[in-house]
Amino acid sequence: MQGYIKAQNKEKLARRLDRIEGQVRGVKRMVEREAYCIDIVTQITSLVAASDKVASMLIKDHVEHCVRGAMRDEDKADEKIAELTAAVERFLRV
Repeated sequence: MQGYIKAQNKEKLARRLDRIEGQVRGVKRMVEREAYCIDIVTQITSLVAASDKVASMLIKDHVEHCVRGAMRDEDKADEKIAELTAAVERFLRV
């Protein structure tokens, strides 16, 4: 299935993912240097929050493009709504 990300969000997402990648490398260095456990957990919490923001941006794009577009066709609308619901449940860890 073809994906869709708004052009203006593509750069924002890429920048956020680059920052997350840097955070992961930083956490790895902290582990290698045997940093204080709570400091590592704090950084991991920051990583999770950053990842959640990327996911929420993608969900928003999905609703605005894919779900909105599918609303013209009832069969596709039901499918996209079910898909979105499952994705949001995974995102919320329900």
